[in-house]
Amino acid sequence: MMTTHSARASSRSVSRSPSRSALLLTPLVMALWLAGCATTPAASEAPVVPAAYATSTAPVEGSWQPARPAEASARGTWWTSFADPQLDGLQARALQANPSLASAAARVQAARSVLRGAESARWPQLNVQTGAARSRAAPASLGLPEGASTPISTLLQAGLGASYEVDLFNRVGGTINAAQADAGRVDANYRSVLLALQGDVAQTYFALRTLDAEIAQLDATVGLRSENARLIDKRFQAGDVAEFDQARARTELATVQAEAVALRAQRARLDHGLALLLGESPSRFTLAPSPLTDSVTVPLVPPGVPSELLERRPDVAGAQLAVQAASARVGVARAAWFPALTLTANGGYASSQLEDLFKWSSRAWLASVVLSLPLIDGGRNRAAVQGAEAQLEGVAADYRTVVLSAFADVENQLSDLRSVQEQVVFTDRAVASARRAAQLADKRYRAGEDSYFQLIDTQRNLLTIERQSVKLRGQWASSTVGLIRALGGSWDRPASPATP
Repeated sequence: MMTTHSARASSRSVSRSPSRSALLLTPLVMALWLAGCATTPAASEAPVVPAAYATSTAPVEGSWQPARPAEASARGTWWTSFADPQLDGLQARALQANPSLASAAARVQAARSVLRGAESARWPQLNVQTGAARSRAAPASLGLPEGASTPISTLLQAGLGASYEVDLFNRVGGTINAAQADAGRVDANYRSVLLALQGDVAQTYFALRTLDAEIAQLDATVGLRSENARLIDKRFQAGDVAEFDQARARTELATVQAEAVALRAQRARLDHGLALLLGESPSRFTLAPSPLTDSVTVPLVPPGVPSELLERRPDVAGAQLAVQAASARVGVARAAWFPALTLTANGGYASSQLEDLFKWSSRAWLASVVLSLPLIDGGRNRAAVQGAEAQLEGVAADYRTVVLSAFADVENQLSDLRSVQEQVVFTDRAVASARRAAQLADKRYRAGEDSYFQLIDTQRNLLTIERQSVKLRGQWASSTVGLIRALGGSWDRPASPATP
């Protein structure tokens, strides 16, 4: 009877063992099944853009495609297309000394350091542990009466400790992905600062050359007005003209001289601005005058620029990477709901005497596997997930805005450039006609066939048209730089010099 009872008891204990194991494994199995909910959400798609710019070519109905930033595309030294060695030198100086660019580069290094810190979580952490402890226990803790004497103990320790988190639910991987996207976004911001700096240098340079050409025109006009004033003075003294002509000649001369002074002050401000872009003191920098001429080389951007060029803009790439970082952080926040598996190990020596510390008999070690699963956290994890999801929605909306704004920027630049090019053609014709009219007016005045008022009016009209022509040449170059900036850099097709 005793034997049968023992066998039955043993049988019942064996039959109950699998059910207990299943009950113990159920939370882990359920956690693994729910792990699919911790995956990183899909990144928001960018708004679609037309395959061709409406300003350059008529869009084909249905030819739309998603914008995909291509940040790795080569931008090249686009300013060399202007064939201006002085501009090349200014760009090199700005790249070396501009403080804003240096600040952006420092932020890139900081972001990369954060990325390296995040990547370190993939590897086991190893540390040295040394220390000494001296203690005396209270009598009550040892069950002794009050006032009893307790021994003083000394413990010396030396060893190594290691820990490693098994990335079961991509908690570590999501953090690294977010850091990688952040580093890429900061790098894109650096490229935005670089492109903006290069564009500002080029546009300021052409603005200075345009003012130099206007100043040269006014100086020539001052000489012409001075000669006219001397001629009028002689004719007035001879009684050939009235005092009204003499006063008018002096008025015209003073007016042009005042305009020349104002332009020189404007040039000084631009010169100081260029010095700041180059990272130099305005008091020690002066760009030598170099008037913009009709023969200036302006690269002709191909009119049928495909929409892929828009995708290289650094701000578009940075906005997309911001979405990727926010998406990864949503995954990290969701992973906090699931178990974390941590492996730890410690090994070394412990002894109460220093001379016995490193003896083999003093060795000690500890290894542990800890699987932790949050049960009640007061809603902290849920709030973290909701906050991360809200940030993702906001960043995704910003991404769409950046894409659409960038595309509108290109359209505007193409429209402005086309308008300037057309104005240059008509203005050149007007300059040729105005010069011929001024020559004829001068001959007719000297022959006494026209009044001095007619001569001055013709010369003033010529000066206005010539200045407009110079401004349009400078605006052509500046608009070309603006289009290059809007496209995110250089284009992948050869350019030819622009001619009216």
